[in-house]
Amino acid sequence: MIDLDKDGAVFVLHMRSGENRFNRAFLDRFHAALDEVEATSGPVALVTTGEDKFYSNGLDLSWMSGHGAGEAGGFVNDFIRFFGRLMAFSVPTVAAINGHAFAGGGMLALAHDFRVMRSDRGFFCLPEIDLRLPLAAGMTALIQSRLSPSTLRDTVLTGARLGGAESCARGIVDEAVAADEVLPRAIARAAALADKDRATYAALKRGMYAATLAVLERGD
Repeated sequence: MIDLDKDGAVFVLHMRSGENRFNRAFLDRFHAALDEVEATSGPVALVTTGEDKFYSNGLDLSWMSGHGAGEAGGFVNDFIRFFGRLMAFSVPTVAAINGHAFAGGGMLALAHDFRVMRSDRGFFCLPEIDLRLPLAAGMTALIQSRLSPSTLRDTVLTGARLGGAESCARGIVDEAVAADEVLPRAIARAAALADKDRATYAALKRGMYAATLAVLERGD
């Protein structure tokens, strides 16, 4: 489901569950991986990535309407708090977007400090308008904190699918590179920051994103 390995000072979290949709088991495993990274001493950074054509397609709606129906509402709150944890994470984080990043998967990428996306295939998309699913306050706050006003409007209100080059041009991601360069470039970005002081790094992020984190950490 989720594997964690290490490249020098950089932990690489591999999501290996097809479309990498979040249900309770997937979220719990992700938290466990973050716990492992946090428990490490010395220089450290984190990169997350998927496999094949998916980074993550967000919430597991089939699980939420089936086996997880009894906890669906509370799970969404937990999912939003998870974004808060990742956004405030005390070590540098880079999303290596190897493929589609839809809905909550796009938000997952936005919760990282930096993003590197595949340029030739795969889309960043916030399709809630077409799914008829209003965004929770925390989701809106996260997206708003990362995107320019025009990009916020164009992604949220149209559900547009943006490839790597356009996502980079709009400032959604920091780099758009060939498929075989996505993970190496993300690791290089993370490695360059791995020796930053954790306490200072965390304090700076909390200061920069205080209003967004206040909403996310409430699970709103």
